[in-house]
Amino acid sequence: MLEAVWIGFAFSVGLLVRLLGLPPLVGYLAAGFLIASQASELGLPAESGEILQYVSHLGVLLLLFTVGLKLNVRNLVKQEVIGGGILHFVLSGALLAPAFYLLLDLSPVDALMLALALSFSSTVLVAKVLEGKRELRAFHGRVAIGILVVQDLLALLVMGFASGSTPSAWALLIFGLPLVRPLLFRLLDASGSDDLQVLFGLLLALVIGGYGFELVGVSSELGALIFGALLASHKRAGELSKALWGIKEFFLVGFFLQIGVGGLPDANAWIFALIMTALLPLKALLFFVLLVAFKLRARSAFLSGLSLTNYSEFGLIVASVALPEWIVPLALTVALSFVVSAPLNRFAHPLYERLARQLLPLERDIRHPDEQPLTLGNVDVLIMGMGRTGTAAYGYLCDKCKVVALDSDPARVQHHQNLGHKIFFADAEDPMFWSRLDYGCVRAVILSLNEAEAKQIATRKLRKSGFKGLIVSHSMHEDEARQIMEAGADQTYLTMSEAGFGLAEHVRQNIMPNSSVAP
Repeated sequence: MLEAVWIGFAFSVGLLVRLLGLPPLVGYLAAGFLIASQASELGLPAESGEILQYVSHLGVLLLLFTVGLKLNVRNLVKQEVIGGGILHFVLSGALLAPAFYLLLDLSPVDALMLALALSFSSTVLVAKVLEGKRELRAFHGRVAIGILVVQDLLALLVMGFASGSTPSAWALLIFGLPLVRPLLFRLLDASGSDDLQVLFGLLLALVIGGYGFELVGVSSELGALIFGALLASHKRAGELSKALWGIKEFFLVGFFLQIGVGGLPDANAWIFALIMTALLPLKALLFFVLLVAFKLRARSAFLSGLSLTNYSEFGLIVASVALPEWIVPLALTVALSFVVSAPLNRFAHPLYERLARQLLPLERDIRHPDEQPLTLGNVDVLIMGMGRTGTAAYGYLCDKCKVVALDSDPARVQHHQNLGHKIFFADAEDPMFWSRLDYGCVRAVILSLNEAEAKQIATRKLRKSGFKGLIVSHSMHEDEARQIMEAGADQTYLTMSEAGFGLAEHVRQNIMPNSSVAP
C-alpha cells in the first residue's frame, strides 16, 4: 500500500501549492522529490512500485485520448496553427540542439532529442490557464490549443522514432479505422450520460486504443489519440471529455509523482533547469514573431505566445522513451516553467496593454485573420454568436430588418460569408474590440454566444459604452439567465422552456385551430 501513501502525500502537497496560486502539478513533482529525499531515512525503496508505474501510463493514455476528443480539423487546418506549430518545433530544435551538443557533451541524436523535448508547450497547463480565464474559445485560445495539438502529434512522431520499434503487418488495419466511426458514434449515443459513458471512454482509450495498438507493434499513445480523434466530431465528444477529466487528472498524478520519486535533482539538474527557465522569454518571442508573420494581430500573437511560454509534460514523456537519464532535470525544468508561466498568464491582458505601443508597429500591414470591425454601419439588429440559435434568428430577421452578425470562429464566419450573410469576426471577450467599436444605428442586440460568461461580458461592455437599446439573450440554465439579467440584459429566455412552449403551441394549433390564446 506504499503507493496509496504516496498519492495521499501528493494530494496534500498539491493542495498546498494550489493555495499558493500555482498549478497542482508542481506540487506532485515536489511531493515525489520529497519522498525520494526521505526514502533512505524511512527505509523505503527510492523507486516507485509497479502500481504507480501502471497508473502513470494510464494517465498518459487518457491525456492523449482527451486531446483527441478536442481535435477540430477546421481549426487545425490554418496556416498560423500548422505553420506556427511546425516552424517553432523545427527552429527550436535547430537552435538548441547545437548548443546542447557543444556544451553538454551529448551525441548528436541525444542533443536533438533533448532540444525537441524542450520545444513542446504544456497541454495540461495551457488548457487550464485558458479555461480559468474563459478564453478557450477566444481566437488566441483556439490558436494556442491548435498549436498544442500539432505539437502533440509531433511528439508522437518523435517517440515513434526514438523507440525504434517495427510495427507488424496487422498495423495496416489502422488505416481502416475511419470506417468504424459510425459504429463508435452509435455506441457513444447508446452509452447515455452516466457511468456507462465513462466506461466506454476508458475502453477506447486504454484497451482498444492503448493495448490494442501495442499488440500490433504501434505506440499505445498514438492509439489513444486516434480513437479520441475518431469521436471528435460527435456532438457529445465534449461531454465525454468532461466525464473523463477527473479520472485523467488522478492518473496523471501518478505520472508526475513517479518522475519525482525516480530521483532527486542534483546541482547540475538545478543549473540546467534555471538556465532553461531563463530562456523562456526567447520561446515567447519566437512564437510571437511566427504568429505575426502568419498575419495575426499583435494582441492575438502576444496572448497565444504567452500562454505557450512553458515546457511540456510531453517533453517528459518523450524523455522517458528517448532520454531516461535526463528525465529528472527535465522534470525540474517543467516545474519551474509552470511556476513562471501560470502567474504570468494571469496578467496577460494588462501586460499587453503596457507593451502594446512597442508591439503594434510589428504587425504586418495586411488584413489579419483576427481583424475585427470598427463600425457596424446602418443596421437595426446585431446578433452575437452564429451557432444554431444565432443562425435561426438571422434567417428570421434578415428579410424584415437590417441585420449584422459577429462570431469568434473564423471558419464559421467564412462559411456564413460564403452564404451571403453580413457577418464579421469579433471576440466578445476582447476589451480592445469594445473600446473601439462604433455601434452605428443598432437598436437591439441578440446574444446567442455559447458561453454564459461571454454573454455577461458582452452585456456589461454594451451598457458601459452607453448602449441604450434592447439586449436579449438565451440561456440553458436559470442561474445563468439571472446573472445575464443582472449584467444589464433586458430579457433572457430559457432555451429549453421556449422550445417546450413552441411545441405546445403547435399542438394547440392542430387540435384547437379556432381557439385563441388567453392574454
